[in-house]
Amino acid sequence: MLFFFTLSVGAQNAITITVRDAETNKPLPFATITSAAKNHVADVDGKLVLSVTANEFTTSYTGYSPQKTKLKEGNVFYTVLLAPKATTLHEVVINAKNPANDIIAKAIKRKPVNDPQQKLESYRYKTYDRLVITANPDSIKSSIDTVFQYEKAGRLVEKIDSATYKFKKFINKQHLYQTEKVSEFSYNKSQGLKEMVLATRMAGFKKPLYEFIGLTLQSYSVYTNNIVIFETKYAGPLANDALSEYNYKLLDTVNISGRPTYMIYFDAKRSGKKKLKGVLYIDRSTYGIAKAILRVKNVLDITSTHYFEFEPGQELWFPERKTLKISKGNNNRDIKILGETIKFDNADNQDPNRKKEPTDYLYVYSEADNFDKEFNIPIAIRRREVQTEIQEEAINRPDDYWNRFRNDTLDSRSVTTYTALDSLVASENWEQRIVLGRRIINGYLPLGFVDADLRQIVKYNNYEGFRLGLGGITNNRFAETFRISGYGAYGTKDGQFKYSGGSALRVDKFTNTWIGGSYTNDIREIGSTSFATDKRVFKIYDPRPINISTFYNHKTWQGYIETKLIPYTESMWQITHSSIDPKFDYVYMHNGYPFTRFNLTTASVSLQWNPFSDFMQTPDGRMETDKRYPKFAFQYTKAFKGIWDGDFSFNKIDLRMDVQKKYLNGQITTALVQTGLASGNTPLTHLYSTSPNSLLKDGILERITFAGKNSFETMYFNEFFSSRYITAQLKHGFTRFTVYRSLKLSPMLVTRFAWGNMENKQDHLGLPFNTLEKGYYESGMELNEIFKGLGFNAFYRYGPYQLPHFDKNVSIKVSYVLNLF
Repeated sequence: MLFFFTLSVGAQNAITITVRDAETNKPLPFATITSAAKNHVADVDGKLVLSVTANEFTTSYTGYSPQKTKLKEGNVFYTVLLAPKATTLHEVVINAKNPANDIIAKAIKRKPVNDPQQKLESYRYKTYDRLVITANPDSIKSSIDTVFQYEKAGRLVEKIDSATYKFKKFINKQHLYQTEKVSEFSYNKSQGLKEMVLATRMAGFKKPLYEFIGLTLQSYSVYTNNIVIFETKYAGPLANDALSEYNYKLLDTVNISGRPTYMIYFDAKRSGKKKLKGVLYIDRSTYGIAKAILRVKNVLDITSTHYFEFEPGQELWFPERKTLKISKGNNNRDIKILGETIKFDNADNQDPNRKKEPTDYLYVYSEADNFDKEFNIPIAIRRREVQTEIQEEAINRPDDYWNRFRNDTLDSRSVTTYTALDSLVASENWEQRIVLGRRIINGYLPLGFVDADLRQIVKYNNYEGFRLGLGGITNNRFAETFRISGYGAYGTKDGQFKYSGGSALRVDKFTNTWIGGSYTNDIREIGSTSFATDKRVFKIYDPRPINISTFYNHKTWQGYIETKLIPYTESMWQITHSSIDPKFDYVYMHNGYPFTRFNLTTASVSLQWNPFSDFMQTPDGRMETDKRYPKFAFQYTKAFKGIWDGDFSFNKIDLRMDVQKKYLNGQITTALVQTGLASGNTPLTHLYSTSPNSLLKDGILERITFAGKNSFETMYFNEFFSSRYITAQLKHGFTRFTVYRSLKLSPMLVTRFAWGNMENKQDHLGLPFNTLEKGYYESGMELNEIFKGLGFNAFYRYGPYQLPHFDKNVSIKVSYVLNLF
């Protein structure tokens, strides 16, 4: 009884105030509430939880009449309705219809002298960052709920619901999760910004999840055109075109660090784009940002707050601290994740009778404090090719190291969180499960010292039939600097075994440089183009090869060097010798002599260049943390005649450019341009077929198969070959929308073009084909994930190579996307 009495007394001291417009009933964001001679500011929804010591409070808002409210005994919820009135801001003398717009225009104009990255030549500082997933125990009901079932005999107890009560007991002792990080940020104008992670700790994990460290939870700057919050881009309130995107209202003038600032509220003019609402505190003298509160509310309710400290020596507001709070927002329907249902309130029609559950109380809170600031000093940034670098010793820092950077020592809940989660993660083997999941996503299954290759288990194509096999590669448990790989497979239709084996030695960790060699006896699609640096992609099913029937066998010895030595690149340098045996009717005429089999000795270099992406160097290697476009791929291959029994001499140059543009309204545009040139004596097996994906059958329904990723869906297999070519693809995807319940559409318009020609076409005998001198065109629409991952694509072939029968130009394909969440 004493316990509940104490809770009751505590509840009476805390009240919730909601401020609304008396005429429209809309919330008044960031209203000022005065109690006991202290000013408090409501949030963007006009709400404030206030611990009161006086018996009344006063609510005020620019343009509205202030109102006093007396506290009533037992009442903890107050709704204040303010009436609008005509008013004049005496503190602000600006000749404009809306003074806030003039202030914002000046703030935008003065970004070059207020943005630290534009004004300062260099700077350096350290940051202590802590993130917790937790709840406020005082906000959780302590009682145990009883659920009754009513029958004729009367009211019967159906069950005792103690979930909330148990959750309160749990959260009283510890947080649900927490992580800490200490970093040093260095910047100079010529080299940009780099983060060096000095220490990192994640509860329960001996080795942190580097993917989490690479996430962008908050933008570094508030002056940029786009603001990033929780990995999502929003239009910035100080973007160059901000006045056309946002409404601004001057709320008040307040002092921050002894300097007068304008308090300006902003929200979006139009819905449909990813925009923010919030408040900016702008220095009245410099028009720099002294504080920024940014708010997003949809499925998640997110508040990002940036605090700045005025540096008199630099005449600049410099970042001092930033916080991020994420809690559950509103949604029209509940969401199921891995079998668990998270219940949401509807933003327009909230159910007052819905029982609160633990997820209603949980929130994520992150706070980053900056210290040890230095300005305009000589700074040289090493290894600029990585924007974030995690020191080797960062994951093993002792407690006394952490205590040097923490503002306060960890409280009992935080200490218990580390202890409990370290024990729980170890007992449940979560760290190994995450490693397992990461490897499976990349197509491997760890089995002791070896990772089994899941791609080799089963495949299908028209030549081999079902291809059954086993493969694998040694992992770090075997050795960190040496690896052995290989596979074996058997085709049920062709009755042949294929196999490969090789090994490699790592000679440099930072650049991930390996020197290796291998031998392969396998088959490959004719006329196919692949870049040696392309990422390994694991697909549960790979639809396009199902329909391919023309392959060649190659027995290949290979020596190679793979490295990330050149900044922003991955490269592969190879020397190979191959014995080629086409598995289709083909003869290559060279100097009047027919070749049905031949040998090729080649040297090649392949380079993937992502100059605009951000990378992170971890103790385990390098990863791309922020993928930006355009991206480029280059490959050059030289075949030598007379060296190592090589029969032909030729050159091949291949280029690819990948462009992607995401819009704030959720739409996306992608473009892919690829070209290749083969000169010299090049057999058909090593020329270009431009990725066709249509079967040579009569009816449209007979040709329905699975769609490829970037294939020409109306082009028939082996219809065209080229010794030089260029293809271009343009896609535009619209925002996904619901047609009816589970029926959804995310339409994507697609158009493709190909041009090519063939030198010495008469030298290729046995397989009839055309060339692409007139240009090939197809356009259509992709409707992916219409229902439970299933969708379909429809394309039409037109232009010079349009076929006389209409149905021959139409292609309908099935698509399937497997969603794990």
